[in-house]
This record gives sequence, structure tokens and C-alpha cells, in this order.
Amino acid sequence: MENTIEKINEEVVTFPQLNKPAPAFEAKTTHGVKKLSDYKGRWLVLFSHPADFTPVCTTEFMAFANHHEEFLAEGADLLGLSIDSYYSHVAWVRNIKEKFGVDINFPIIEDLSMNVAKAYGMIHPGAADTSAVRATFIIDPDGILRAMVYYPMTNGRSIPEFLRVIRALKASDENQIATPEGWQPGDKVIVPPPQDAAAAEARMTEGYECTDWYFCKKEL
Repeated sequence: MENTIEKINEEVVTFPQLNKPAPAFEAKTTHGVKKLSDYKGRWLVLFSHPADFTPVCTTEFMAFANHHEEFLAEGADLLGLSIDSYYSHVAWVRNIKEKFGVDINFPIIEDLSMNVAKAYGMIHPGAADTSAVRATFIIDPDGILRAMVYYPMTNGRSIPEFLRVIRALKASDENQIATPEGWQPGDKVIVPPPQDAAAAEARMTEGYECTDWYFCKKEL
């Protein structure tokens, strides 16, 4: 398992690393048993929430549900998690449907043992010892962890940002480029900087939109 390990208040906490294999898991969910390997060949957005039947988490789950088709269109699946039981998850999903009219059509992991939460560094003793913080992990079709974001208990995530990140990662993988702040499909992309003096000298004549030798953009 490609995790870093840190000792916090005498408790060992593991944190996965970017561009390393995501920690494998097998867990009971609201859609049956799921394993990381089930998602091979597709992007996966694995996200945790502190608890079922809480208001901020409810807004986030509804937002994920409302954008679910957009994630699927990008070849990405959604998988939620909290340290609650399967029965609590089912009751909460039914409540969201009854009270807000929103269907939660993606699975939610039951993690009473906290095995998945601990493997992914979702337990932060400074925030809570028995609840997962708002963590989001983007895993690529090869099972490699490509992005991760942690939020505090008190503040909800912006779900469109995770769609944007997946689109940016796909563009970078397919075109060997980088993307600037706030990049959206159709925007100009960043050409990787030259790696030696000769390439830097030639860069300004290569037809890119250059501000200087290290900062050049192009259309995809």
C-alpha cells in the first residue's frame, strides 16, 4: 500500500500519495459489495462525509446526485463513504428522496470498522476521532490516485470542481500539457517549459503564444 505514515497524538495515521496506487479495499455498500478493482478502466471519485442525516452532507450528496450524469459522461463513477451502517445509509437515502425529491443513485460504503477511512487518511484526530472528514479522492482508470482534497467538517465542497479536475487531468494525459488556474474545456492550455537552454532559446520561435520562454500557451 503506497501510503505515507504520520504519528498524530500517538496514533498512527496513514495518508495516500498522489501518483501512487490508491489503497485497495473491499467493502459493503448500499449497492452490494464493492472493491477498488471493480472500477478498473474507469475514473472513480471516492468521497467521505462525517455522518448521515447531517445538513451539510445532505447538500453535498444532493449536488453529487444532480451532477451524476455529467460524471458518468466523463467515464467517472461516484462512491460515497461514512462511518455509519448500511441501514443508516439506506434510511438517509430514502429520506433525501422523500424530503428533497433527489435520488442518490451511487453506492455508499458502510465503514463501521473504519478500515477504508483509515487507509485513505480520512480520520483526522484534530477534527474527530470517530468521523471521516470531507475528503475527496480522484482515482484514474489504472487505479492511480491523481488528486485529493480535504475539507473541514463545517464547510461543504463545490462538486463542479471535481468534474473540472477530471476534465483537466484527461486533457493533460491525452495531450501532454498542463492547465492554468480555473481551466475549462475550450480554454488555452500551458505548454510544458523547456528542459534545457537550447530548448529555451528555440521556444519563442515555435509558434506558441509566449509571454516568456517558460510561459507559453496554445489551443488544443
